[in-house]
Amino acid sequence: MTMPTETVRTAMNDQYDTCMAACDACAHACDTCVAACLAERDTHALADCIALDIECAQLCRFASGAMARRSVLTPGVCALCAQACDLCAAECLRHAHDHCRRCALACEACAAMCRVVA
Repeated sequence: MTMPTETVRTAMNDQYDTCMAACDACAHACDTCVAACLAERDTHALADCIALDIECAQLCRFASGAMARRSVLTPGVCALCAQACDLCAAECLRHAHDHCRRCALACEACAAMCRVVA
């Protein structure tokens, strides 16, 4: 038995909406983490974290835009976004700062949602 086209479309829209929200929240968490990392004493030790935060935030915004436009590239963009989120989360978890922990949680949630869409 197949589902009606409208039901499938609604389910996809719900997935996209949930994933876009996760991407937007992750981009915000990454931006916040960058700002907080730059305010820490030893920014050199946080260089990889800062770089990955920036990359992840940019990819999250790009993925959110692709979903909003219903781009045919969305699955690939979301797969790449999930990879960036995984890398960023792993790096953030190497640090004890609260902002890094919060960022890691947002990245993990976003990666999971992006995998659903991809």
